[in-house]
Amino acid sequence: MQDEQPLKPANILNIVATNQGKRPLTATRPVAKPLTPGQVVELMEAGHVVVDARSSAEYGAGHIPGSYNVQISSPEFEQRVGWITPDESSIILVTENAEDAQRCIYNMAFIALDSNVSGFLEGGMDAWMGAGKPLEITPQIDVHSLQRRLSENGLQVLDVREDDEWDEGHIENAQFMPYTSLAPQLDIPARIDNLPLTHDQNIAVTCATGKRSSTAISMLRRHGYKHLYNVTGGMEAWEKAGFRMIDAAGNICNI
Repeated sequence: MQDEQPLKPANILNIVATNQGKRPLTATRPVAKPLTPGQVVELMEAGHVVVDARSSAEYGAGHIPGSYNVQISSPEFEQRVGWITPDESSIILVTENAEDAQRCIYNMAFIALDSNVSGFLEGGMDAWMGAGKPLEITPQIDVHSLQRRLSENGLQVLDVREDDEWDEGHIENAQFMPYTSLAPQLDIPARIDNLPLTHDQNIAVTCATGKRSSTAISMLRRHGYKHLYNVTGGMEAWEKAGFRMIDAAGNICNI
């Protein structure tokens, strides 16, 4: 029954509290304050979470361990942040530049998330690396390499798109779970523990273009999955390459 329930609006509890006057509405344009790498470390140790708003490729090349990747380029940026970050969590932003950080907090104000922002990493990942702080990378894999590795060594595939996208066409033998199901949504518990995949397996994660899959990978890493690859170009690139896809009934749908 839970699978059939509609997804609740992101950060709905804060939105309701704001509408009821229990949470103050931001009266002016919100501003994210700059944070040094040292301050970011201190806040993370205190339980603040990091949202890296850079592109999948930039995030993959090097990011703060444990950070979520939600791209500011997504028209659903603030919704995605609200869906995947724990309720009431304080958020540190990592962006390419200061202007993007201000754009992030401005967008987050639309769902009453701006007051959760502790600040942004001033100087971005260059400052983080310059301070000698640890990095984590997320390998990227193109669809041609994925297709080859599927036949050579049984690389697992996890598709994190929505149900209708999956039904229209997906990689044969792929596992399926929408990325929003990897986190709890109000009264709907997270389903990440239901994945038929082990933490030590090599898993290629795909979506339509490579954005949601990178977000999903950042969530999976926080739950102990170790060997994850982001499929660049996603299923759009897979289809354009002419590789086999099957529909919900198991029929080949693109050849």
